[in-house]
Amino acid sequence: MSEDKKDLAVVVISYNTKDVLSDCLTSIYKAQQPQKRIEVIVVDNNSKDDSVAMIKRDFPQVKIIQNKENLGFSKANNIGIKNSNSSNYLFLNSDTVISRYSLVKPLKYLKKHPKVGAITVKLVLSDGSIDYDNRRGFPTPWTTFCRLFGLSKIFPKSTFFNSYYLGFKPIKRATPIPVTAGSFIMMPKKVYDQIGGWDEDYFFYGEDIDISFRLQQAGYQIIYYPKTTTIHLRGVSSGFRKETKKIAKASKETRLRVAQASIDAWKIFVLKHYTKKYPRIFVQFMLLGINLKGKLRLLKNKLLK
Repeated sequence: MSEDKKDLAVVVISYNTKDVLSDCLTSIYKAQQPQKRIEVIVVDNNSKDDSVAMIKRDFPQVKIIQNKENLGFSKANNIGIKNSNSSNYLFLNSDTVISRYSLVKPLKYLKKHPKVGAITVKLVLSDGSIDYDNRRGFPTPWTTFCRLFGLSKIFPKSTFFNSYYLGFKPIKRATPIPVTAGSFIMMPKKVYDQIGGWDEDYFFYGEDIDISFRLQQAGYQIIYYPKTTTIHLRGVSSGFRKETKKIAKASKETRLRVAQASIDAWKIFVLKHYTKKYPRIFVQFMLLGINLKGKLRLLKNKLLK
């Protein structure tokens, strides 16, 4: 590996998202670069849509790692980091388009605040609305109850009833948050090494909640930084895109698989981190709520099918 250490490694996981991946990589190279430059690493989880050929043709400067099977999000990210040589890491979804300052501004903030273990930016959906999954609380027994019975929607600004989606937190200024999404999360190498990277028990979904939990256990803050934005085309990186009928039709089973993965991830997190933190009855309530919400989600997808 070269001794020319870079400021930032941008790690992108690819799985059958050729078109949006191209937009994502284009936006990275159009963005303002850190002083010591960046390295871009794409870990491809055995895509079948010529994603790798596209990268080799259009982005020869990108380092490509080709997995022989779909290893999921966490494991692929850890593989990407093993092939990097940078002081800081940005884990970025392939279904994102970053803006001009989305690399340099968060990185500058990280360097100025050593107690910050990770930083994210304001994610905006394709319709212009804010992606609130990028700034949320932990799924505790109380937040599970409030979400299950709709109290968080009835009282969106309440610290008591909406501590999951943080409706009481400012949108326009930098603020600490409990949980950020894996769509855009930047952290120093030393912090990644200290917490042990991404937990590979999670295949897809839940890994961002887990890494947020471990960051705070290690004494670090996670910062929501809205002074720069990134567009997030939700759902594309999981292997299907609602806007494209042809892909959506071919991906009905994928939609069900993604819904099941979300349920499984919540269970992993609760059993791994909450069995010693909360009384057993609360843990059982959470698992019951997860199962109920999951069954409703699966039923909805099956009815759509």
